[in-house]
Amino acid sequence: MKVRRPRRTRMELPSDPWSRVRVALGILLLVEIVGVVGYRILGLDWFDAVYQTAITVTTVGYGEVGGSEVDTAYRAFTLVLVFGGVSGALYTLGVTVEALVEGTVNDGFRLRKEQRMIDKMSGHIVIAGGGRVGMAIARYAGHHGAEIVVIDQHEGERVDHPVVGGDATDDRTLRRAGIERAKTLIAALDSDADNVYVTLSARALNPDLLIVARTNDQGSEPKCFQAGADRVVNPHQIGGSRMAAVAMHPTVAEFLDEVLHDDSHDIEVGEVVVGTGGSRSLGEVFADLSDPPTAIALRNQQIGYTPLPREPQELKSGDVLVVLGSSNQIHELTTVLA
Repeated sequence: MKVRRPRRTRMELPSDPWSRVRVALGILLLVEIVGVVGYRILGLDWFDAVYQTAITVTTVGYGEVGGSEVDTAYRAFTLVLVFGGVSGALYTLGVTVEALVEGTVNDGFRLRKEQRMIDKMSGHIVIAGGGRVGMAIARYAGHHGAEIVVIDQHEGERVDHPVVGGDATDDRTLRRAGIERAKTLIAALDSDADNVYVTLSARALNPDLLIVARTNDQGSEPKCFQAGADRVVNPHQIGGSRMAAVAMHPTVAEFLDEVLHDDSHDIEVGEVVVGTGGSRSLGEVFADLSDPPTAIALRNQQIGYTPLPREPQELKSGDVLVVLGSSNQIHELTTVLA
């Protein structure tokens, strides 16, 4: 029986070009330290040791320091230091140039690739703001299959979605994000004034856009609505209400968490828009389903919300039915109502 020897793992350099630059600088610093310590052992004081190491590594050639102390050992050490220092300096210069070129080229390719992806998108979500709130929105929406474009002025945390670098309050940046073809804009910038400005600009560029604006001050909500926002969300207020709900109704809060955020259960709350197929009652629609979900609410544009609609409830075009059920149940209902 032949025993297979384990293969040795090949050691690879870091893929990040700037990591190689840091390694090269570390090598060069090590050469400098060895040079200073070596010249100190050969009899130079600290300043002369640093000076002699610097002119040796840089090959300036001002002449040797040490006077009568210059002997064969001194010159041999200098010779070794020259080769080590020059090699380290050339390697550092090479990887620095490589990092600059590679970083520029890679960024250029990445930006062009992402822009081509954005240009092909339609009906996507534009998230203005790449901070913690924006990234949380991107993760949640992306997990549910939405196409997303993030606008981030500083391009901080990388996500698995196209990122447009720039100021979200600039119309040109919004156009690069495909705002005119987008379905939804989420203004999640840190400043309420910026969110109002983004909302105003986006509404002018796309009148049919669904705009959700973030606000930190409750007094800014009317301004967001006046600017054209369809929904205004205050994360601090929602967070406080959520904590109070957990304290007062822990079972209800836990159930809603599992329904809305836990993927281990095949149950979710979904909304289905009634199509233009004519008016039908809720009972007639559910009769066409093999396993109908549970109707939680019905939203009519004129009347508003009707909680727990009954089977005689008439469904009109444009109404939104909120249901609780499995993904298959909601998909079947969507197909029937479309």
